Amino acid sequence: MDTTTLRELTEAGGPFVSVYFEDSHDTEDAAKQLELKRRDIREQLAGKGAGDDTIEAVDRAIRDGRPPVGRSGRAVLAARDQVLVDEGLAEPPGATEVRFSELPYLLPLVAHSAIGTPYLVVIADRTGADLTAVDAKGRRQSVERVDGEDHPVHKVRGGAEAHRDIQARVEENVHRNLEQVAERTAKLAAELGAELIVLAGEVQARRELRELLPKPAKEIATEVTAGARADAATPGQLDTAIGELLAGRRLARLDRVAERFRAELGRAPGLAVSGLEGVTTALREGNVETLLVTEPGDATVAVGEAAAQVAVDKGELAAFGVGTSTERRADEALPVAAVSVGAGIVVFDERLDLAEGFGAILRH
Repeated sequence: MDTTTLRELTEAGGPFVSVYFEDSHDTEDAAKQLELKRRDIREQLAGKGAGDDTIEAVDRAIRDGRPPVGRSGRAVLAARDQVLVDEGLAEPPGATEVRFSELPYLLPLVAHSAIGTPYLVVIADRTGADLTAVDAKGRRQSVERVDGEDHPVHKVRGGAEAHRDIQARVEENVHRNLEQVAERTAKLAAELGAELIVLAGEVQARRELRELLPKPAKEIATEVTAGARADAATPGQLDTAIGELLAGRRLARLDRVAERFRAELGRAPGLAVSGLEGVTTALREGNVETLLVTEPGDATVAVGEAAAQVAVDKGELAAFGVGTSTERRADEALPVAAVSVGAGIVVFDERLDLAEGFGAILRH
């Protein structure tokens, strides 16, 4: 995950409340389940010593949030009476996580975030298309309609010369309509910095549209079978299809990063390290391109006044001239350190085995 969007969060003063939970809205008792979860989160925060005003801010965010469609997760992070992050997750976390600590807990946000891929959705038919631009934070940037000629755009039966003329005009009108859509699609994708264009709608329309796209747009375009203009079922079906596409992209990225890490770790010298000692050293030196995390458990590290001042223990930090340090959970301190040095963060599943739960791909 590109962590530039998290920089402001990590620079805010703590202590922090970090809450991750499932807020799926796909059963009849979903509202009741969310209410029970909200009360439990509130009680847990009170038991951990969070301030009343901060608890109230988190509680209000959960209570007043708009219900999602289908399976969903939610991240709410707050500090000093203010909610700093309130975002939907691409998939629900495995279990509710509630923390109150000096540092924000970022790993579930990185692992399940819907953030990262700006994309354009184009629902096409023979008369035009509906275009929706979604930015890297999962927010709809724009929704617009492109309409061309609507008559004639449907072929008629018959074999006489007049009918053939009508067929030709139909095909010409449809082609002209889709040319307009292709032009607008390419322009919007470039403005958005889209990494993916999702083509939905009528089969023939979306296929012809794909062929009409200029090369840069065509290379990132993918067709899905869900979605039709003026179809009430479209949003749910299309959201599911897009979710599957984005999930596939995330899994493919995990494979690429894991392969690169293994290759670099096998070289001597290589641009990769594994384990707390190597990772904390690289973070102190600002030499981490990507922080990799698996299952760090309850491991702790020493942290100085600056976020990147991390080491396996206080003695090591003191040896580097850091006079004051505290002990923090590694799964909180190292991601915050990574953000501070502009490194990316990738949370892995079982496809990668990291010593002490941490690894890093180095810059140099």
